[in-house]
Amino acid sequence: MARVCWPYFDPEYENLSTRINPPRVSVDNTSCTVSTLIKVDSMNKPGILLEVVQILTDLDLIITKAYISSDGGWFMDIFHVTDQQGKKITDSKTIDYIEKALGPKEYNKAELKTWPGKRVGVHSVGDYTAIELIGSDRPGLLSEITAVLANLHFNVAAAEVWTHNRRIACVVYVNDDITCRPVEDPTRLSVMEEQLKNILRGCEDDEKAARTSFSMGFTHIDRRLHQMFFADRDYEGGPGGVSNEVDSFNPKITVERCGEKGYSVVSVQCKDRAKLLFDIVCTLTDMQYVVFHATISSDGPNASQEYYIRHMDGCTLDTEGEKERVIKCLEAAIKRRICEGLSLELCAKDRVGLLSEVTRVLRENGLSVSRAGVTTVGEQAMNVFYVRDASGNPVDMKTIEALRKEIGHTMLLNVKKTPARPTQPEAKGWAKTSFFFGNLFERFKA
Repeated sequence: MARVCWPYFDPEYENLSTRINPPRVSVDNTSCTVSTLIKVDSMNKPGILLEVVQILTDLDLIITKAYISSDGGWFMDIFHVTDQQGKKITDSKTIDYIEKALGPKEYNKAELKTWPGKRVGVHSVGDYTAIELIGSDRPGLLSEITAVLANLHFNVAAAEVWTHNRRIACVVYVNDDITCRPVEDPTRLSVMEEQLKNILRGCEDDEKAARTSFSMGFTHIDRRLHQMFFADRDYEGGPGGVSNEVDSFNPKITVERCGEKGYSVVSVQCKDRAKLLFDIVCTLTDMQYVVFHATISSDGPNASQEYYIRHMDGCTLDTEGEKERVIKCLEAAIKRRICEGLSLELCAKDRVGLLSEVTRVLRENGLSVSRAGVTTVGEQAMNVFYVRDASGNPVDMKTIEALRKEIGHTMLLNVKKTPARPTQPEAKGWAKTSFFFGNLFERFKA
């Protein structure tokens, strides 16, 4: 009986073209007087645009303009970027990191993950268990979640919480409060899951109203939150209005057909803010659309972005239903990160149960959390909470003063008004929690 022998293929063959034509990255501070130009030329591959934008965004760089072209087998992009203060990127370590992160993959990725003080791309936070939660939002819910974790002896090292259309999604990194190791006991995890589901479900009987999941790996938190909301179909809205919708930020989004080139053209006009480009590219990528060309520009407080896209199968958006879905999903992605009201920045020595205590105090003072970022740097816990009162209205300053008296003796509290209209780059939007504190953290260490 004849045997069929299949030809041998070198497993590295797919990477041959990349090895022959490795990515070329240049950081140019001479061509433009107001911004640094980052040019990326490489072989095209699925998801490469999101990968590049994600790296630049996680470095807290402000992308003021961008020209993107990836039609055919080559990817050519130019990004105009500044730091959070609107200045060029001149720090040699930052420039070196950009060149390595976007350049040839021969560089040791473990080396890139040790960038001091920043978590870039994959959020490698050490030996922690990642918990993902999504459900219906209500005042005091975050306090209930953190109380469960504290009672079950889980220590929260990092967390990101978003709310949109009366839904809440969060990614929380925890470990055992005694061993400081990830929790792997299935019985213990099952107990935690059941208690968290009961809290998220509240008075609702629908099993789909709340979901939890666990993982031992690392994830990019912002992208994961977008994916969780997208899977939850938050873009369809919910009953009874919206909890943290900001009318002044309503984007204008259109989808047209470019017949002569075979593209669908998505145009976005809205107020500018930090991470806007990332949020839009992330959503298009997760919806299985490929960006072939794009132009991005910011004119004062406003942003204008235009994308030439096709679906991964090569089709354009031909039906009104497809166009409407893209518009709704992009609008939701833009609005998830927007909050108006007050931001509370707290810095304290880290200890087990600290987050539970802080969220309890916020709840007892009638404050509802619409966004939150929690991180731990060394022995210091640094938290940012965007708050309104339980009815969704602006917070009375008397409440803030009462809050200062209650927690001011154990932690530093900085209060900022989140502007409806972005002004300087520092106030454009949500930045990494660990970079939000400035002199507050320095005063605490002193």
